[in-house]
Amino acid sequence: MTALHHRESLPPRPEGSNTVDTFLISDRAAELVDFLVAVLEAEEVPEARTLDHDGLLLHSEVRVGDSVLVVADRKPDWPFTPAFVRVHVHDVDAVLERATQHGAEIVTRPTDFFGDVLARFSDPSGNLWWIQRHDPGADTSAWTDDTATDASADWSDVASPELEYIHSTLTEAVRTLRDPRSRAV
Repeated sequence: MTALHHRESLPPRPEGSNTVDTFLISDRAAELVDFLVAVLEAEEVPEARTLDHDGLLLHSEVRVGDSVLVVADRKPDWPFTPAFVRVHVHDVDAVLERATQHGAEIVTRPTDFFGDVLARFSDPSGNLWWIQRHDPGADTSAWTDDTATDASADWSDVASPELEYIHSTLTEAVRTLRDPRSRAV
């Protein structure tokens, strides 16, 4: 293990931040913050909320577990930039239930994924979320067999029906992503 893998050797950062924090730029950012609080049981950092001179949310932060998501409003002349975020959770089904109650669409139903359970949803702002429950005791030997680690191996060499489903729902979801502003017309 290299020194970079040790927490003590990581660069200085603000309390509560990780080495990498994700930005989500969205129309109606305050609504996205509310969505994250309701669905992912995130905690908003009230002192981080900053409005720009135009009244749009310039900066806000929510904590999800040990991570920080930074949420800001998209300016009128900015392009649509959906986020793709993976979140580890205790209960995939409960998160999906809350997500759909708050306007999300399920992209990938809960599916076994090398000992984990993986699901995806798209939120009302057009972001795509991977929701995963990890089982530390699961057999992950499929990741280490020769076919899975062979760089020249074709996807079909390792694809099970579950992996095919996970793959196809992702490619379809990304293919059909649309700017929420174009849907509001």
